[in-house]
Amino acid sequence: MLVLSRHRDESIMIGDDVVVTIVDIRGDKVRLGIEAPTSIPVHRQEVYEAIQRENAQAANIDVNAAKNLKQK
Repeated sequence: MLVLSRHRDESIMIGDDVVVTIVDIRGDKVRLGIEAPTSIPVHRQEVYEAIQRENAQAANIDVNAAKNLKQK
């Protein structure tokens, strides 16, 4: 893991297309601004993990159960 120190209103570049800017620092919380192309999804980690769980559950659906739903 690369660890960088930045002050408010300073940025880091990730590749050529992603800019992460320190927007605000309050106590133990840091607010980040992220500029990225719309083709790059940006999520908080807990949201990303929830999406992955939902996708895994959807991939494991019983084919027969899905056919029965379609027939109703």
